[in-house]
Amino acid sequence: MSVVILGGNECMERRYKELCREYRCQAKVFAKPMGSLRGKLGSPDLLIFFTSTMSHKMLRSAMSELKGMDTVIARCPSSSITALKGVLDRHVN
Repeated sequence: MSVVILGGNECMERRYKELCREYRCQAKVFAKPMGSLRGKLGSPDLLIFFTSTMSHKMLRSAMSELKGMDTVIARCPSSSITALKGVLDRHVN
């Protein structure tokens, strides 16, 4: 399963990827906006928004990029490892 995480803390990127690997998921993490998301997201099975740490522009860009795809979108107000684990428990397996 492929997972894309938008938002979160930059210093936690490695831990986000490690936790996703424990759930047998391949993860891409975009903690801060780095130019356009066009072509970077691919077609993930699950898209996780850490809403408290991301910009509205990043949200709109991601939503327009995934329009028409069968991607499951999960919004999470906290960007902690525990919050990510909760989202993965609900959507993976």
